[in-house]
Amino acid sequence: MTEKRKFLGIIFECCNVYGRIYKNKEGTAYVGKCPRCLKYVTVKIGKGGTENRFFKAY
Repeated sequence: MTEKRKFLGIIFECCNVYGRIYKNKEGTAYVGKCPRCLKYVTVKIGKGGTENRFFKAY
């Protein structure tokens, strides 16, 4: 049985495309890049965060 990777859904406003970013190995952030222009995005994980799974990156 394969374990599903945790992800956040991101609308990358730079290119108006949807993508997913995945939790890093350390479990401290979600990291990824725009599928078109390859700009990086990092979303830190911490106490007092949110339960939302979808965001916009500007």
